[in-house]
Amino acid sequence: MSQTATILVIDDEPQIRKFLRISLASQGYKVLEAGTGSEGLTQAALNKPDLLVLDLGLPDMDGQDVLSQFREWSAVPVLVLSVRASEGEKVRALDSGANDYVTKPFGIQEFLARIRALLRQAPESGKVEAALVIGPLTVDLAYRRVSLDGVEVALTRKEYAVLAQLARHPGRVITQQQLLKDIWGPTHVEDTHYLRIVVGHLRQKLADDPAAPRFIVTEAGVGYRLMEG
Repeated sequence: MSQTATILVIDDEPQIRKFLRISLASQGYKVLEAGTGSEGLTQAALNKPDLLVLDLGLPDMDGQDVLSQFREWSAVPVLVLSVRASEGEKVRALDSGANDYVTKPFGIQEFLARIRALLRQAPESGKVEAALVIGPLTVDLAYRRVSLDGVEVALTRKEYAVLAQLARHPGRVITQQQLLKDIWGPTHVEDTHYLRIVVGHLRQKLADDPAAPRFIVTEAGVGYRLMEG
């Protein structure tokens, strides 16, 4: 990837953001900034950066939660930049989807080298749309909102989790076992009745007739898929 890449820095320290902005801009990168986690997620959804630099100690939400939410809809590289130096924090961040972890204070040359390495490794398909539109249905993965005909639909956590999982792979069949494992946990892969109940409630709320589905299609004995927009 060329050095015209866009990098989003999410850090609550203005001095750090200024230092990184100057350092990254000097290498030809376009730099976006956010001082809170919610602002960072909004910037990421609107501007689709090529890489995130993420602090963990943010004023409104923990950076680990920002990382988890971002990973629900994007695979672009994330470099965590934090004063938290414990092995546990590093392992948690890497397990949650971070690609690299640098502790503060840090050397700028090593930091820039890590940025270059991550951008070289970045898959072209990593940048995805944060919102999926299927006719009157909109599933906004960045803001965790679902609307039908412009009206927000109130979903339970499990209902949203099932719909979001399907929305990340529109047109593809997701098996019952995969949905159960990802949403209920590995000990529930045989509890298909849980999934049937949730999908039934989802269909009711989306006015989706299972006999003539507009959104959620049942692949008998296999799983479910969401229609493509």
